[in-house]
Amino acid sequence: MARAPKLPIPDPDERFLAQVAWAYYVERMTQERVAEKLGTTRLRVNKALGEALRRGLVRISFDTAYAPCAELEGALVARWGLRGAYVAPAPEQEDDVGLMVGAALGHLLSEVLADPAVRLFGMSWGGTLNLATRFVAAMRRPDLEVISVMGGLTRGSDLNSFEITTRLADLVGAQHSYFTAPLYAGSAESRDTILGLDVFRDLLAKLRSVDAMAIAAGDLSTRSLLMRDGLPADVTLEELRAKGAVGDLLGWVLDAQGRPIDHPINDRVVGMALPDLAGIPNVILAAGGLHKVPIIRAALLRGWVGTLVTDEGTARALLAPTLNGVPS
Repeated sequence: MARAPKLPIPDPDERFLAQVAWAYYVERMTQERVAEKLGTTRLRVNKALGEALRRGLVRISFDTAYAPCAELEGALVARWGLRGAYVAPAPEQEDDVGLMVGAALGHLLSEVLADPAVRLFGMSWGGTLNLATRFVAAMRRPDLEVISVMGGLTRGSDLNSFEITTRLADLVGAQHSYFTAPLYAGSAESRDTILGLDVFRDLLAKLRSVDAMAIAAGDLSTRSLLMRDGLPADVTLEELRAKGAVGDLLGWVLDAQGRPIDHPINDRVVGMALPDLAGIPNVILAAGGLHKVPIIRAALLRGWVGTLVTDEGTARALLAPTLNGVPS
């Protein structure tokens, strides 16, 4: 019987992987330069780097607070079929979640609005979107139009659609236009009358053609701008809860499965129909805080969201196993 050699037999494949990984990660060469050095192709180098990681020849560690966020982003994309996810680190104080998510949205919008392919951008309203405008990078996009995608509150507010749309457009040097109607009509009949006008038919068609839009989600409590200041006087939180509501999206009050509740308020919404969101290339939903998990989950279940911007705690809750739609 042949004896095993005292010295290991050289593995040319592993040696090549080691050469590639060393040149790329230690010597900081580009993939193209590595290919030149080793007399191979860039495609082979790219595949070798992936194989080195798969075999465990190279191990990457991150000494940063953002490492868990990157892991959660990948998990959210895989779990909910998203185009992308942006997870902000957990703040020290729970009350700062809105600020963290707003900042993350602002940084993301700086990238989205710098893309010359984005010519028409829809903007919702609310506290998170208002905070986001503090973190958007200034730029010059005279070819861009920012349009409000919801009717507004009847009283002035920094969180209203008109103010936020104007502020964002000014920051990026863009044109802007408004959805000049109240969010809720007085009745289903008056809603139909408003939406039957030529100006609103044209406006809704324009909203359906935006290249991307940013929206928020509100829970069913007075922490929500809509529930606090925007509900019609003849509608109460208690009756919405009794119908199974968990929050709202674009003024539509939804249950835990993302279905509009059986309540007259949804017959009075002046604005886009939720199915219209499916035709938007990138719907960016920005919302954070455990109190918003049910309404965020409802939106994700319906497949309306392209990119989710949230915080660590909320992301983990959205990835938790559920039983009948409720985290277990």
